[in-house]
Amino acid sequence: MSTEIFTSQSRPAGLADAAELTDTAGDPARACREREILLLALQAGRILLENGAEIFRVEDTVYRICRFYGLKSASAFVVSNAIFLTSGNEEEAQFAKVQQIPVNVANLSRVAQVNQLSRQIEAGRRSLAEVRRELTRIEHTPGFSVPQQVAAASIAGACFSFMFGGGILDFACSLLIGALLQLYMARIGKPNFSKIVCNILGSGWVTFLSLLCHRLLPGTHLESMMIGGIILMVPGVAFTNAIRDFADGDYISGSVRMLDALLVFFCIAMGVGFMIAVWNRLMGGVLL
Repeated sequence: MSTEIFTSQSRPAGLADAAELTDTAGDPARACREREILLLALQAGRILLENGAEIFRVEDTVYRICRFYGLKSASAFVVSNAIFLTSGNEEEAQFAKVQQIPVNVANLSRVAQVNQLSRQIEAGRRSLAEVRRELTRIEHTPGFSVPQQVAAASIAGACFSFMFGGGILDFACSLLIGALLQLYMARIGKPNFSKIVCNILGSGWVTFLSLLCHRLLPGTHLESMMIGGIILMVPGVAFTNAIRDFADGDYISGSVRMLDALLVFFCIAMGVGFMIAVWNRLMGGVLL
């Protein structure tokens, strides 16, 4: 969702009511170019923000693009789920746009590509048309497929289980637990449930699978298998970015991201505690 205003002294005929466009100096071509610069900067900022970039990185990229192409009056205000972009003075047309950024899965590959593009822009190696094409390409870069996500989660969970004292059996069980957790998250949890319910059920699912493996395979370590599965759900990017935002003085965005991370931690704890309680009631206790 976005709101855009682009105004000056007069309104050209045939333009949609949602956007008015005329340069204050009477040069529509210049006004169109300034508008394009701002929209491209906003698109770059949106790609960064929705893929897990820090607030300062989003603002810095927007300013770098605007200033390189000669737009000196641009001003950006970024929070965790929105970008407010304005410009305008005696020489440049008035422009204001607000864009809501939906919460998305972090894709640091897209963040890295936009960073590289901003460096190329500052080096003078990209025209506006090239920037537009490249941003569109980055935005539509496909994410990881479900089989890739399942494989990565399986291997990562098994490695963490081994790091925290697990043996070969724990490693093998964590491979299965990580794969089943990611299948649940991709196919059932995220498409059908809210974030709170998804994380509660996900941590409960990991706990149940760990308890089942521990009961069926003597010699396994319950805590290692549970750590290997639950650590895949920990919101590391959100938590790290929250601390970074606090350090940069972006207290609003830092507070929102920290609250989001703490909510996930709380949901994970609820799911684990509930499943252990149910297991103890049905099975008469569990050996840790």
